[in-house]
Parts: sequence; structure tokens; C-alpha cells
Amino acid sequence: MAEDMNQLLKVRREKLATLMEEGKNPFEITKCDVTHHSQEIKDNYDELEGTSVTIAGRMMFKRVMGKASFCNIQDLEGNIQAYVARDSIGEDSYKDFKKYDVGDIMSITGEVFKTKTGEMSIHATQVVLLSKSLQILPEKYHGLTDTDLRYRQRYVDLIMNRDVKDTFVKRSKILRSIRNYLDGQGFMEVETPMLVANAGGAAARPFETHFNALDEDFKLRISLELYLKRLIVGGMEKVYEIGRVFRNEGLDTRHNPEFTLMELYQAYTDYNGMMDLTENMFRHVAQEVLGTTKISYNGIEMDLGKPFERITMVDAVKKYAGVDFNEIQSDEEAKAIAKEKHVEFENHHKKGDILNLFFEEFVEEHLIQPTFVMDHPVEISPLTKKKPEDPNYVERFEMFMNGWEMCNAYSELNDPIDQRERFKAQEALLALGDEEANTTDEDFMYALELGMPPTGGIGYGIDRLCMLLTDSQAIRDVLLFPTLKSL
Repeated sequence: MAEDMNQLLKVRREKLATLMEEGKNPFEITKCDVTHHSQEIKDNYDELEGTSVTIAGRMMFKRVMGKASFCNIQDLEGNIQAYVARDSIGEDSYKDFKKYDVGDIMSITGEVFKTKTGEMSIHATQVVLLSKSLQILPEKYHGLTDTDLRYRQRYVDLIMNRDVKDTFVKRSKILRSIRNYLDGQGFMEVETPMLVANAGGAAARPFETHFNALDEDFKLRISLELYLKRLIVGGMEKVYEIGRVFRNEGLDTRHNPEFTLMELYQAYTDYNGMMDLTENMFRHVAQEVLGTTKISYNGIEMDLGKPFERITMVDAVKKYAGVDFNEIQSDEEAKAIAKEKHVEFENHHKKGDILNLFFEEFVEEHLIQPTFVMDHPVEISPLTKKKPEDPNYVERFEMFMNGWEMCNAYSELNDPIDQRERFKAQEALLALGDEEANTTDEDFMYALELGMPPTGGIGYGIDRLCMLLTDSQAIRDVLLFPTLKSL
């Protein structure tokens, strides 16, 4: 088999060499005046029948029948058949065409018509080889089926699997829809540094690097939060950023070490305002991208058109685990009930940490329909404003769908005295070996001391949203080039 493949590859290179000798180097062609795409022709056949069009794309099929042949050209929108006859394109051009290979990129100019079997086609008057393919595409029906190879060779995956291309076209529409919605709400898109001295704003281990020019260590950002809040301090009242963040964590179906995060911050509102914005935005994006507010994922239907459920973390744990943390008065009591329910914890964990562990253990999997889980314990929320009526909890929510966390939002902490104490608590955890704990960002503290207005903020995992809206089973299916171990 390997010898047969090597022979086929050799033949392709020989064909290219012959073209070069004849002065027909395809790689010298610099442009092609494309007038239409395949689906556009099919959608507008009545208007285009009998008119001349030019398409360009990759030849995916060819059948030579003496003085006339058929081929199939694949472009961005799909594919279309072309009828190539010697008498229409000329004897020399037809002779060249017969030597072209599946995988070659070409343009075809000709009249739009239907064959006797009713297939919309192009009757070629000109065929131009735009690029010679020197490799062999996977066999049509077995295709590129090895999952790891599909991720490594996404370019081949896009050629061979139409649904893969559709997924990434839809991902682009999702991002565009989000931007359109936020722009319409008066938000301004901004860009902040990826290379930072202090990687804060989330509980995650950063990637570290050394910047030779300054002889200083830097980190890749794990969040967008602290710089965007600086902009709120500076008087920008509504800002958002969509960008890559990097977390030195494991790989699984929902995690990749670099992923796309969107964060937005709005002055003079709170987490209730963020809930309203989130519900409206998710509904808008689904309607615009899918044409419906109902999402089907793995056969499960989720309805974004209905009001999202709102429940506190304490009530959710009470509902699904049967434990009421309002009745637990101390860290010791919380640890005792955790042991009773076989929930693992660490010695430094407090009541709030254990409440969160109960939530992860007993509740998340039940949150299929869109649900806002509100009022988290202060121990796990170092950047969030406390609830005035109960300082053990904060004004925070996470939105869940399909059992997944889709976003995380706060009434942002704008008290610099409280914020410094929270950072101190985080550094104490870091000293105990918690590599995901935050450290004090003095420049951010200075910004807070200048004064930040009451602010609502939120972070969205864009990749998980893309998974849901494209019915994709793994995060790698919605990342063009996911992180993979080197071969």
C-alpha cells in the first residue's frame, strides 16, 4: 500500500514537471475573477440559467468519457457539477484537463444549465488550473475518520467533511451576533494585554515565560478581568473583549489550555443587570444563528425562549442534596456533613468552600435548562461584592445549561480595603500550596483606590456556547486547531 501511494505521489510530481516544461506553471497564477459560488448558483438558477459564470474551487470528482467529461468542484458554499467537453474548451485544454487530479484547484467558466437528469451544472467554456495538488486526499467514503488526525490536519478535515466547515461558519456567525448585540447595547470592544506580570482574575495556574528584552518573567493571561476593570475606573462605562486566555490545566471534552473568553463590564449596574443582559443576549444569538430559541444537544432540547430559572446556591444544594447550609453554623459542622455525604475536602476549606463542593457534586448535572445559580459563598469569590444583608455570601451568579457552567458574573467588588483583604486571603492559600490562588496586583489596587463605580461584570466561555449551538461533542470540535501532544 505504501509503495502504491508513493507511486501516485510520484506521478503527481511528474505531471507538475511536465506542466512546468510546457510553460504552464499553475503556481504563477496570481488571481481568479470569481463571479459566483456553488450554492448561489443553485439558489438563483432561474435567473442564472444560460448566463456565463466563473467559479473556483477544489476538484473532488472527475469522470472522463472520451470527448466529454464531468467533474465536481467544491468551494466555500458547497459543490457543483461541471460538464467539460473538448469541443467547448478546445483540444489542447481538454488534453490538459484529462491529466488533472482530484484535489487540484481550478476555475471553471461556462453557462449555467441542467443535465438530462435535472442536475444543475456548468457547461465549461474555459478551465484553468490554479494550483496543483501534490498530495492524495482521503478516500471519499471512508474519509478522514481518525479523530486525532482530523484535529491535527484540520485543513484536510475541512475539505472532506462538510459538516465540519459548517460548524466553523456557524462559530463565526455566533461571534458576529454577540458583537452586534453588545454594540447595539452601547458597549465598546477593546483589547488588553495577553502577556502580563500578574495573571489574576480567575482560579487557574498560568503559563509562565521569560521576556529577554526586559529580563523579567511574564505570564500568559488567565482572565480578562483586571484590565477591563481598570478601563471602568478610567471612565469607559461599557466595555467588552473577546480573546484567547491560557490556563495550564488538563485536556478533556470541555477544556483546552487556550480557549476563547468574552468578558464585559458595565458601570452603574449589578449582577441582576448582568442576568437580564445574559438572558437577552443568549436568546438573541440563538435566534439569529439558528433561527429558533430552542437548542437540541445530544437529543436534549433546551429552550432559551422561556424565562431562565433563578435559584441560590444554598437552595440548589438543599433541593438536590437535601442539605440546608443555612442550618450549618461552623466550618466543623460543614466538614462533618461532608464526611457523612462522602464529599472530599481539604483541611483549609471553610463552610463556603464545602458548600461549593456540594454544589459541584450533587447539583450541576441537574441544571439542563438555562438556570442562574446565585449568591455564592465569599470564600470562593475574591473579586465580588458581598451581599449587604449577609456578608457570608456575595452578589454572584453562574449560568448553567446542559449541566455546564456557561458564564460567571458579579456585582464587582469596588471597595479597595475589602479587596486587599481578599487578596491577602488568596496569598495565604498560595502559601499553603494552592497554585491557582491569586496574588495581590498592586497596580490594580491603585486603580481601585482612585475609585471604581458600582459595576456589573461577566465572563462567558465562548467555546462551550459554540458546542451547544453546533451540537458538537467536544471542545476540540469547535476549535480550528486544538492543543495536541506532539507526535
